[in-house]
Amino acid sequence: MSGHSKWATIKRKKAITDAKRGKLFTQVIKEITIASRMSGGDPKANPRLRLAIDKAKAANMPADNIKRAIMKGTGELPGTVYEDVTYEGYGPGGVALIIESITDNKNRTVSEIRHLLERHNGKLAASNSVAWMFHRKGLIRVTRSRYDEEQLLTLALDAGAEDMSTEEDVYEIYTTTDSFETVKQALEAKGIPMEEAEIQRIPENMVKVEGKDAEHVLKLMESLEEHEDVQNVYANFDIDEKIIATLNL
Repeated sequence: MSGHSKWATIKRKKAITDAKRGKLFTQVIKEITIASRMSGGDPKANPRLRLAIDKAKAANMPADNIKRAIMKGTGELPGTVYEDVTYEGYGPGGVALIIESITDNKNRTVSEIRHLLERHNGKLAASNSVAWMFHRKGLIRVTRSRYDEEQLLTLALDAGAEDMSTEEDVYEIYTTTDSFETVKQALEAKGIPMEEAEIQRIPENMVKVEGKDAEHVLKLMESLEEHEDVQNVYANFDIDEKIIATLNL
């Protein structure tokens, strides 16, 4: 499974600006609100809410912000009504895209997403036209420098993980959606801090992009990530590290 998340690797290496931290707060508040509205405000009984709260804490979001977002979702406080909307599309070079968003105005969001895609040589696609290329998996990242690979692999597999790969500075542990929470809890029980832990869409096959297509697809990914309604963007592209270096990303 290694190499699935070229964009995730790029994002991790980029500096986090105040503006992007603010955008992260907005994303997480929306996620907490909609998770609470759909399945209740108790994180013990609501895995989606539990993950959103974990992300909020990792971003150092104040506890009061988290509490208010939950209360807005459960209706205890007035708030905006959000909806989950997933868009599918194609980027330069035939790259498949899944764009997960949370919005209070679907017409506005789809219009803006379409504009971003077309501006960067992409296009919206019909529902289920690319979703089959991706599989939902749990992904947990642990910093390499702090743990022995063999010991971590044994712990993860014993807890129910499917696989583990070694990237430049992190271990990436893969799970099914059902075993994700069990593996996560096993790491927590051993006091192993996780750089990231969430359910992601993993592409089955990768598309190699080069030249102008590589530049356009990276700029498209950045533009989509910066959109206020977009929560996650998944793509099945692979780009040579040398090309990435020349684009100063």
